[in-house]
Amino acid sequence: MGDHRRRRFLLAAAGLLAAPLAAAAKHGQPPYRIGFLSPVAPGPRDAAFREGMRALGWEDGRNVTIEMRFAKGKPERLAGLVAELLALNPDVLVAGSTIGGRAAKRATTKVPIVFAGSSDPVAGGLVENLRQPGGNITGFSLAYGDGFAGKWLELLKEAVPELSHAAMVWSSSNAAAKRFVKEVETVAQRLRVRLDVQHAADAAELDAALAVIGGGSARGLIVAPSPFAVSQRRKLVAFAKTRQLPAIYFSESFPKAGGLMSYGPDIPDVYRRAAEHVDRILKGAKPGELPVERPTKFDLVVNLGAAKAIGRSLPSSILLRADRVIE
Repeated sequence: MGDHRRRRFLLAAAGLLAAPLAAAAKHGQPPYRIGFLSPVAPGPRDAAFREGMRALGWEDGRNVTIEMRFAKGKPERLAGLVAELLALNPDVLVAGSTIGGRAAKRATTKVPIVFAGSSDPVAGGLVENLRQPGGNITGFSLAYGDGFAGKWLELLKEAVPELSHAAMVWSSSNAAAKRFVKEVETVAQRLRVRLDVQHAADAAELDAALAVIGGGSARGLIVAPSPFAVSQRRKLVAFAKTRQLPAIYFSESFPKAGGLMSYGPDIPDVYRRAAEHVDRILKGAKPGELPVERPTKFDLVVNLGAAKAIGRSLPSSILLRADRVIE
């Protein structure tokens, strides 16, 4: 073999070796980098995501680095936190809730995005189609189906049979929130329950809303889903306890904080399952070709201590249906 041909052979061999060596570097050092954006404070959601990643063989600090940022209930911080994460050149960006997903989508069309916990990804402007989201985004929705919100009032009425006047707090930070209000209003008419609706998307509005509810005659409270409500769960739970109001929430984090009961998708499980899409993307899947997944678990959680604190006992029909009972 002449010098020229030998040189060409060696260059070709080097080229053949380059791809697996690059792949090996990617799987070894440095590890993949995941950006995780949450609109709320650290808690069960990010812990569940880490758990999901570990279950799939992704160990933070070994073969993956997970960079986490938390807006702690302040949506105005999301854009800056996304910019921080993108500056780290992540391989995938995980964004909690609709507002987190929107902040990520506005910031990049290149980095794969997996959103988790969007009540309505289509209405929220994250994707146009759940089966084929397209572009650089996919995720896991909370998928509160049509009529689901009405179940909150139905359960509250079952827990408090004499209920004739209830209040509802909602936030426009959730793209599906107006639909929740309409569905609860429809059920209120059927059950002949007067419903007062109060909007709250920041601390000042929440204080005003609670002042109105506290000064009225409502004897039950419904808190509609939103990242803001999650960030204010201790205030909402304390208000209901102080006013002796039976209340129903959308997330188990409220009964765990002392609230009476909740009914909705298992939100940490949605974040745990979001790791599945991240795993597929790291292994070569295109996010826009991965269908948006729906939740698989819907739980009724009741807190007996909270019932005792407001001087009530829950009927056996509620206790028998509960997926979890907190003593």
